[in-house]
Amino acid sequence: MRILLVEDDRQHAAIIARGLRKHAFAVDVASDGDEALFLAQTNEYDVLVLDVMLPKRDGFEICRTLREGGSNVPVLMLTARDAVEDRITGLETGADDYLTKPFDFDEFVARVRALLRRPRRYEAPVLRVGDLSIDTGARKARRRDRDILLTSKEFALLEYLARNAGRVVGRAEISEHVWDSNYDAFSNVIDVFIRRLRRKVDEGEDRRLLQTRRGAGYVLSADPALAVRPGETGDD
Repeated sequence: MRILLVEDDRQHAAIIARGLRKHAFAVDVASDGDEALFLAQTNEYDVLVLDVMLPKRDGFEICRTLREGGSNVPVLMLTARDAVEDRITGLETGADDYLTKPFDFDEFVARVRALLRRPRRYEAPVLRVGDLSIDTGARKARRRDRDILLTSKEFALLEYLARNAGRVVGRAEISEHVWDSNYDAFSNVIDVFIRRLRRKVDEGEDRRLLQTRRGAGYVLSADPALAVRPGETGDD
């Protein structure tokens, strides 16, 4: 899942971003209101973490502008202010949740995940594809009676594929949601992670769940109709 973190305190932003990445999130960081609005309008994010007090334009204006433009990206507002009227203003401009600084990081991550689970955008926290289950809260994957040990990035990739189960997902779409703005479009890093994930999920199993559609992307599905076609190895 890809997050835009908007925070003008660079040290604070670095700490938050590092913590989010440890929880398998891809994170882009903006340090002022203009940069934040540009990134939010040109990229597809799963959650926007938005500080209120920012240079150039504040978080209220950013949130209001995005909502007026039709964006429904979940917004978690962060602020040092604790006044009730500020919270009300944030919610009235379209924020989904509000957290006052300083905050407990575990609570912060829990709120981000709660926004991801909201029915308007996402499925239940435990995702199932055939005999594969992905517990998005505990960050664990299991196939039948076998635990699958995954790195943070492997889990993030599997979770995204599971949330789009049955649909072919291309490399560009994967890079937008699982990697951040530092992703090199000319690298083969996605292919490498897909191969690793396929070994961990499908090796020794009668049915492959993770398949390649040459020239199109990848699909995670238990539907026999989507099985690898003749001439496709599914190993790309």
